[in-house]
Amino acid sequence: MNICVIPARGGSKRVPRKNVKTFCGKPMIAWSIGAALQSGCFDRIIVSTDDDEIANVAIAHGADVPFRRPAELSDDFTPTVPVIAHAIGWQQQTAPVERACCIYATAPFTRPEDLRAGLSLLDEMAADYAFTATTYDFPIQRAIRVDEAGTVSMFQPEHLMTRSQDLAEAFHDAGQFYWGRADAWLAGRPIFGFRSVILKLPRQRVQDIDTPEDWERAETLFSAA
Repeated sequence: MNICVIPARGGSKRVPRKNVKTFCGKPMIAWSIGAALQSGCFDRIIVSTDDDEIANVAIAHGADVPFRRPAELSDDFTPTVPVIAHAIGWQQQTAPVERACCIYATAPFTRPEDLRAGLSLLDEMAADYAFTATTYDFPIQRAIRVDEAGTVSMFQPEHLMTRSQDLAEAFHDAGQFYWGRADAWLAGRPIFGFRSVILKLPRQRVQDIDTPEDWERAETLFSAA
């Protein structure tokens, strides 16, 4: 079976209660649940949470919350892979899981057609993982640092005179979803590894949401889409 796992802790610090905070008319997590439901990719959509309010909102919008995430997987430092592996292990007590897709709870730009494309890419490339990524809007090879004295230097000074069109294009994680084979999640294999492939997204459909400023920008982009 294919399952969707939406990790949603209750302890958000920079944007309090961001997983259930209203975003463009719905609780934030409802957008991720809706995309998963509309994709038709999943036999079950599970929200992994330690929080009763998040659980109730998730159930109201069509997801299952069959367990409470253990405290040791709910702190500020727990990475994504063990959380998804825990959900897969729970599900496999009753039914085998072949593929699992992690969709972040704060990923309102996730589209059903992208989820379907990610699943196809995972299988076509026989990859461990397939995830969304987009390009940086400025060449990373030309990035600068500023030290405590205010002095500027380049991270890669060898590219001071290199034309931007001659520099390799760089991508970053779009922070939306991560398809993976159950055995890859359970083995703890890294998402950003050589057996992973990316689904390229346009920059206007990507916004990380970690701060109030991020939230405002995301709402503006989402409303304009």
